[in-house]
Amino acid sequence: MTGNKGSMTTENGGAARRLRHVWLVAAQAALMILLGFFVTRVADGHWPLTLEDRLPRAFAEHRSPLGNGLSAGLSLMASTQGIVVVTLVCVAALLVLPRAPRWTEAGFLGASVAVQSAVFLLVTIFVERPRPDVPQLDGAPPTSSFPSGHTGASVALYGGLATLVLSRTRGPWRYLTAGVLLLVPPAVGLSRVYRGMHHPSDVAGGLLNGGATLLVMGLVFLYGRDRDPASERTPYGVPRGGAEEVPAQPGRPARTDGRPTGHRVVVVRHPHNCPDELAAQVRTRLGRHGFTDQRWTSTTAERPGGSLAEECAAGDVDLVVACGGDGTVRACADVVAGTGIPLALVPCGTGNLLARNLDLPADPATALEEALEGGDFGIDVGRVEGDGLPPTRFAVMTGAGFDAAMVRDASPALKARLGWVAYTLSAARHLRDPRMRLNIRLDGGRRIRRRARMVVIGNVGTLQGGLELLPRARPDSGRLEIVLFDPRGAAGWLAAATHLAARVVRGPAPAPTPGDPDGAKGVNGANGPDVVAGGSLEYFSATRIEVRFARAQAREVDGDSMSEGTLLTAGIEPGALRMRLPRAPGAAALPHAPGHSSQTRHTPHTAHH
Repeated sequence: MTGNKGSMTTENGGAARRLRHVWLVAAQAALMILLGFFVTRVADGHWPLTLEDRLPRAFAEHRSPLGNGLSAGLSLMASTQGIVVVTLVCVAALLVLPRAPRWTEAGFLGASVAVQSAVFLLVTIFVERPRPDVPQLDGAPPTSSFPSGHTGASVALYGGLATLVLSRTRGPWRYLTAGVLLLVPPAVGLSRVYRGMHHPSDVAGGLLNGGATLLVMGLVFLYGRDRDPASERTPYGVPRGGAEEVPAQPGRPARTDGRPTGHRVVVVRHPHNCPDELAAQVRTRLGRHGFTDQRWTSTTAERPGGSLAEECAAGDVDLVVACGGDGTVRACADVVAGTGIPLALVPCGTGNLLARNLDLPADPATALEEALEGGDFGIDVGRVEGDGLPPTRFAVMTGAGFDAAMVRDASPALKARLGWVAYTLSAARHLRDPRMRLNIRLDGGRRIRRRARMVVIGNVGTLQGGLELLPRARPDSGRLEIVLFDPRGAAGWLAAATHLAARVVRGPAPAPTPGDPDGAKGVNGANGPDVVAGGSLEYFSATRIEVRFARAQAREVDGDSMSEGTLLTAGIEPGALRMRLPRAPGAAALPHAPGHSSQTRHTPHTAHH
């Protein structure tokens, strides 16, 4: 994805800033050693420590089989073996079970357990405290009694899990789950006193050591990940500091189903395409429309949708905002399609083709402002898969051949400087690429054998500059359009260019009306495929399209280069993606003045699809 280098730089800078908190581990160890000296050399023999031996003795005198069994189970949970096994299982679950690996959360949990153990061992070297003078139910390890290692480890593990539950999930059940997890450390501490292994002050030291470790590791791994002021980015690329705080508005906008919405929004930000200044504008405009609970996450090469999937899975998301280009929009659409959660666009990428086809203003902040004043409308999304290409949704186009090679070989540096013009420079390198041998099947029909330089399957059809590559494609037609591009020689290239240029001059083709059988016909309105420009362009329309190539070809999905392969299978999901737009797709729009808002041009409206 464009801007990954900038994203990586941002992440490295954020990580460096957070690593400065690591010195707190040394301070934590020093304070625990001083506390140990205070307990064993200063306060020993003085009240209230003169009273703490009474509890281990009382437990020793009143032990029972039930108490012995319960305390043995709790001690086993917090033993070295138990903590290691549970930690490894939880870390593996965080990396394997979600749609995208939760590296940050896994690092927080694993580091908390490891750092607590390291501090515990260091403290025991300096503080040598004997264990209580009572019969002990466990074999005494060679470490001293202060602090309680079992208690500290249980705080790091189960307290860390409670922290993740509270900070990374939604819903009332999270409080019950976190409460149960937080009960484990004090229960472990009590069991250690019951079994004669620790004084109460040792348990208090273990609770303090584990809690301090969670605080430090939280600063290193978690702090700032969920908020997004504008002057600095978190390791996910989310800006931090300096954005205007806007109070919540008393009114709440209505859903299309008549229920009131909440005010939680997830903003997915491409850190290179969406600079800090634009991020600040987005935050302010969202706040002005009542979205004061904002969750920001940034794209990376490994996670093109950031943590959007996890946020949506947690529930209570009222709007998703995609700040980036078509690749970012595709990643967001792949998550929210079919959920009913509306998606708004801040088009700030190289192509922004979906925004162009939905007639959004070119200015990103204005596009968001007008969308927030509009309503929710359903549009179609495509779903594509193939050999080596896992199923994924697309909102714009997918294809193979010339255009995919052009996307793959476009220079990231030139895209950053020149925008979509960089693609034309890449295209020049592939003008003489050999034609592809392929066959296509439409809606399960017979195979059609062809040769072509490029195959494009589109949900929408207009490219940069108003160029209509797929003139019958509409985002709410319930069908996909396909074009085979096969100019032969200079005359063929000239005929294709002349035909496409003429369409720009004539303007867009009329949209098919609902239920109109012509909506399933070609660009000339006849049944079957249309062949134009002397055979250079051939058009088809279907709800399911299968394309097989004789040899592996470059493939792309919404402007993102994919692995080479010999198969593309695409289908349509009618109305699956709910978009927040100024007006219905295809509705007439007034010209947009630069930076002008549509507040006085139309009233908010909604539609059902």
